[in-house]
Amino acid sequence: MSRLNDANLAVAKETIARYPRVKSALIPVLHLAQEQDGYVSTEAMAHIAELMGLTPAEVYGTASFYEMFKFEPVGRYCINVCTNISCQLVGGWELLEHAEEALGIKAGSTTPDQMFTLEDVECIAACTEAPALQVNYRYRNKVTPAQFDAMITALRAGELVDEFPPHGTLSRIRQGLPENWADTGRTAQAEVDAR
Repeated sequence: MSRLNDANLAVAKETIARYPRVKSALIPVLHLAQEQDGYVSTEAMAHIAELMGLTPAEVYGTASFYEMFKFEPVGRYCINVCTNISCQLVGGWELLEHAEEALGIKAGSTTPDQMFTLEDVECIAACTEAPALQVNYRYRNKVTPAQFDAMITALRAGELVDEFPPHGTLSRIRQGLPENWADTGRTAQAEVDAR
């Protein structure tokens, strides 16, 4: 979709400057790009590579290792239904089938209104709370089909925006740097500013 906008470019530069090694900031800056557009675009990866002195292939290589980064637009709400063993044993597959039917799409697809993307995922580390799912990486545990339906109805009505921000949003509060941050940060900032 686009390169980092001016506001996010400033945040990216500040983020990069926090790390003694510029490449260490790659994942936080990728998250920033995904927060901006809802996914990490080819243009954003090229821009990040340029900022960090990397190749676009290095940026993509890191981003593609992690399931949380998306490279194509997804729905406002990305729903990950766990179907790993603990969830399977207590209805994970049935929950996924119900979700497919309720949303009218198969796992790996997005609803025509771009509201929901449904994914079948491996373990999301909520085994004692199975069957579990995530909406934009926020957990819902011991989910029944009726609870799923109620959640979808509430999301469509805009009632859960405090619990589930749009896809790509990691945090509602961005950490800032104090005026007297470490000299290593200033050195890295000078390197970033030079690019």
